[in-house]
Amino acid sequence: MANAGETRKARMGDGKTATESSLSVLSAFAGAGGLDLGLEAAGFRTIACIERDPDARKTLRSNRPWTLLEPGDIVDVAPTLTPATLGLERRELAMIAAGPPCQPFSKAAQWSHKGRAGLADPRSACLRQLLDLMDTFLPRVLLIENVVGFARGSQAALAMITEALADINRREGTHYELRDTVLDAVRYGVPQRRTRAILVAVRDGTQLEWPEATHTAHPTRAWDALADMRDEEKPEAVGQWAALLPSIPEGWNYLWHTDRGGGKPLFGYRRRYWSFLLKLAKAEPGWTISAHPGPATGPFHWENRPLSVREMLRLQSFPRSWRVSGEYRAQVRQIGNATPPLLAEVIGRSIGEQVFGLSYDERPQYWVARKRLVPDPAPVAGVPLEFLKHVGDHPAHPGTGQGPKPVTSIEGLAA
Repeated sequence: MANAGETRKARMGDGKTATESSLSVLSAFAGAGGLDLGLEAAGFRTIACIERDPDARKTLRSNRPWTLLEPGDIVDVAPTLTPATLGLERRELAMIAAGPPCQPFSKAAQWSHKGRAGLADPRSACLRQLLDLMDTFLPRVLLIENVVGFARGSQAALAMITEALADINRREGTHYELRDTVLDAVRYGVPQRRTRAILVAVRDGTQLEWPEATHTAHPTRAWDALADMRDEEKPEAVGQWAALLPSIPEGWNYLWHTDRGGGKPLFGYRRRYWSFLLKLAKAEPGWTISAHPGPATGPFHWENRPLSVREMLRLQSFPRSWRVSGEYRAQVRQIGNATPPLLAEVIGRSIGEQVFGLSYDERPQYWVARKRLVPDPAPVAGVPLEFLKHVGDHPAHPGTGQGPKPVTSIEGLAA
């Protein structure tokens, strides 16, 4: 994986290097910087970031000289920020790139007592400020990355954004037309299964072709990303289920210990959330990194322990040099909420080619090379005596919409 400072040069189709102003990006909800890193690698230049979380702001400040706008909350920034503030004319900004808060649209929200509230959730109010910035700047491109529920389902934000862009078009003579798709990061070389909604609107109405998958047949594996990791400290598994991890094979979760798995019938089939006791497999891509894991929330390392911060960053395709600020839980939250830089780079290249006439001579900067050999899975241990009291006839989940009502809290609410 290339160093973050070794950004490859993107060139215009006629061989000339694109000007900095023509590739400028205003980053909203910048988080840990994953979306900006990928766009940077694709030749774009982040000229300002909007981010309210203090730990994420420290992360951005410690890794890049990107301007952090004050105050950090987009609700306060949007009413006063103008193109002139950033040294631009209206319509000169190349892109507004955004990863709005995803919790209101996440499947994980269904486990809370509020459910998935979508636009009714107060945390989604910031979308209106984002669209106000679109009105103010009229950038050439709008790019949004979020969870699938942001663009799909009854609580999706798609209709609201489409309506706002149509209003801008009527008043300004622009031709923004929102396109959306769902991409799995693993199909583009990220060593992690991570499905995300991507929304793009181009000012002149250009209809983008989505990037072709490059790793469908041979996905990047967890071993490719983590084999050479040498962390000084390896986190220890804690909680009442920690000692059960060695009895679960690589790539499995608690389902191994149901009447449909190969272990002991300790749980009912599909009675737990998917990431419960979920383990990585060396020969497979990683599972989605959670932003808010509990002690039994995976993915766990095949060494039967939680992943270290550095390992999580690698599975997200961040460069080795990237450092995340804050205490442990704050670091995990930032990483779990981040856009994988490699996925952002692939999307940025697609936009660069089709909208800005860029061309790319080398493979993506954040490409993860495949290792030649992958070790066999470790032997599975027996179930410790302390858990045998759970052996029994546990009924399976009755089916979609027929299970228990959402609980008020659960380990591992994931973004």
